[in-house]
Amino acid sequence: QEHDPDMLAMIGASAALSISEIPFEGPTGAVRVGRVDGKFVVMPTLEQMDQSDMELVVSGHSEAVNMIELGGFEIAEPDVVSAVEVAHKEIRTICDCVNDLVKQCGKEKNWTPPPSTDGLKDRLREKVAGPLRKAKEIASKQDRYEAVKSVYNETLDQECPEGAENLEFDRNTVRSVIDEIEGEVVAAMVLDTGIRADGRGLTDIRPLTCEVGVLPRTHGSAVFTRGETQSMAVVTLGTVRDEQFIDGLMPEYSKKFMLHYNFPPFCVGEVRRLGAVSRREIGHGNLAEKAIEMVLPSPEDFPYTVRVVSEILESNGSSSMASVCGGTLALMDAGVPLTQPVAGISVGGFHDDKRRKLIVDILGEEDHFGDMDFKVAGTQRGITAIQVDLKDRSLSIDIVKEALEIAKGARLEILAKMLETLPEPRSETSKYAPRILSIKINPDRIGKVIGPGGKGIKAIEAGTGAKVEIDDDGTITISCMDLAGAESARSMIEAVTESIKVGTVYSGTVTSVKDFGAFVEIAPGQDGLCHVSELSTDYVRNVADVCKVGDPLKVKVIAVDNQGRIKLSHKAVQLEEKQETADSAS
Repeated sequence: QEHDPDMLAMIGASAALSISEIPFEGPTGAVRVGRVDGKFVVMPTLEQMDQSDMELVVSGHSEAVNMIELGGFEIAEPDVVSAVEVAHKEIRTICDCVNDLVKQCGKEKNWTPPPSTDGLKDRLREKVAGPLRKAKEIASKQDRYEAVKSVYNETLDQECPEGAENLEFDRNTVRSVIDEIEGEVVAAMVLDTGIRADGRGLTDIRPLTCEVGVLPRTHGSAVFTRGETQSMAVVTLGTVRDEQFIDGLMPEYSKKFMLHYNFPPFCVGEVRRLGAVSRREIGHGNLAEKAIEMVLPSPEDFPYTVRVVSEILESNGSSSMASVCGGTLALMDAGVPLTQPVAGISVGGFHDDKRRKLIVDILGEEDHFGDMDFKVAGTQRGITAIQVDLKDRSLSIDIVKEALEIAKGARLEILAKMLETLPEPRSETSKYAPRILSIKINPDRIGKVIGPGGKGIKAIEAGTGAKVEIDDDGTITISCMDLAGAESARSMIEAVTESIKVGTVYSGTVTSVKDFGAFVEIAPGQDGLCHVSELSTDYVRNVADVCKVGDPLKVKVIAVDNQGRIKLSHKAVQLEEKQETADSAS
């Protein structure tokens, strides 16, 4: 396999809809763009993606784009715009190809539109536009919601009384029309006055507060609040054994970093049961994970498995971007050495036939009624993630450029507030986090560490309380709840894997006593024979007279044969000690 087939699937779906009888405003095309050695690559291979510093997915039609997804290593705004332009050029070619296919085998569209509600809309507009406008000027989300709900209920009761029959329009239709009018009111407030529902200007960010270390027993925690949106992020540091293994359509792989996003009902004032994780929660978590993953340290520099959980405690728009900000602060609180802090913000917009205005830090209702939710996350240096949800038919390159510039200013403002709270990652991890050390050994010596039947590695773990993981390339990861245990395990492994050199003196332990001598463990899993003739400077009739199993015994390596068998001498140590004593006396 050279390419990910997802782009072909999107193009194929568009082509199928285009030639069918189903009404469709396409065709659309989809393109993936990477960048290798500073040059854009359209539809890169999997190998090229491994070398790319960005992954951009764009879909659109001949006139403009309608979806953007980006993950990248701090990509500058002008480079993102250039990449989108490259993608759209290819999309136009794809759309031309599909249009040629439609000419050859496309079916005539067969669709009857629903009855027009224009008359109802004109009549209701006169009745509800004013009350809705007044309700929308209430600053508090909950109070504003109750006022709008009151307008809906009053109008529905008038237009569709309980028990009435033969109504021209049912309650669902009337409710849908009121919703359209509410959208017009929200748009008019922005376009006519530049003032939004909560009284802010177009580029004003809601009040920001940041707290870290709010849960002292965790490895890292933070609460990030922006207006009526609040995320509590919690970090847990784990070991290699805590990596998440993904076994799907693609070959199995593991993840050392996970960000999980939870959106409980109470965060929007609702009471309902908690079910399985929703697609929305998965999508928001993936976006925040992508944004932060780009600034994580390498596994060599920070060998922990990292899990971030973002609990949304309150929501009124852009909770995924709040998760990015809260997650970053929690990671810094946990002592994770991020290369740069990351913040996120969302840009929205409204337009009519003549005007278009963009807004920053959108509310939930601005997301619902607006043209788009243009989410951008990044550092002071550049962008790490983008996700654009578009409700309008298209998004021009000029709007993309303007949205990125607005998002950059807001992002830098948020980063400044975050850094006031915690200027840099803590120098040490939490005392409750495991201590992890990593060493590299010759892969040929892995067997010595493991030992026969796992005897060696089991002895190290039992003796130190540490957990030892060994990779095929010789990388050994040691984890323990206290640093002393981890360092002790490392010393034992180094002793096992170091080359046994003739002439080296070891403080060993007798593991077995035979008639012909004693076996002495000089390192975990490494025994040598101290022959009876080498046990003492005196004559030894019985080995048991000199030592027994478990006794400490200082020995010197006098030979290592070509099969790796080690010959030891306690007598040589005694002679050296006598000589040292004599030298000292003289």
